[in-house]
Amino acid sequence: MIDSLTESYRDVLTAIGEDPNREGLLDTPSRAAKALEFLTSGYRQDLATLINGAVFESDNDEMVVVRDIELYSMCEHHMLPFTGRCHIGYLPNGKVLGLSKFARITDMFARRLQIQENLTRQIALAVQEVTDARGVGVVVEARHFCMMMRGVEKQNSTMASSVMLGDFRTHQATRSEFMRLIGKP
Repeated sequence: MIDSLTESYRDVLTAIGEDPNREGLLDTPSRAAKALEFLTSGYRQDLATLINGAVFESDNDEMVVVRDIELYSMCEHHMLPFTGRCHIGYLPNGKVLGLSKFARITDMFARRLQIQENLTRQIALAVQEVTDARGVGVVVEARHFCMMMRGVEKQNSTMASSVMLGDFRTHQATRSEFMRLIGKP
C-alpha cells in the first residue's frame, strides 16, 4: 500500500507543477503516503478486535456519558480534514463498556473517508451493538476544512449531527438529560 501511495503522491506533485526531486520534496511522497495510511487506518480495524472483551457485567442502569472525545477525519467529497468532538451517552442494560473503547470506536470510524452524518450513526450503532444498551445518544460537532479552505471559505462554521437510538429517541426526558450533560440545553 505504501509503495503505491508513494508513487501516486509523486504523480500528484508533478501534476501540480512541482518537482518531486527538489530537496524539500524528496521524502514528501513517502511521508504523505504514511500519513494517509494512518488517517485511513479505520478501514483495517474491526469492532470485535477493537473492543477486545472490554464489556463488563454491571447492575448500573443510569446514564453514562463520555464527552469531548477529539476526532479527526477526512471528508469523502474533497479528502480534506474535518475536526471536532464527539459526545456519547448510553443507558446500560446489564453491561458497561470500558471507558477507552468509546475513543477507540470514534477513531476507528473517523479514520475513514466520511461524511459527518454517517460517522455519527456508525458510532451510535457500534456502541449499541457491543453494549446492547437500552438507548444510545451520539452528538458530533466538527469544523470542515472543505468549507474553511475552499468554496465559501467560512472560518467559524461548525456542523452538529446527532443520532438517538432506543430510549434516547423515544423518551424526551432521556434525550434532554443527555443534552444537558453534554452542555447542550
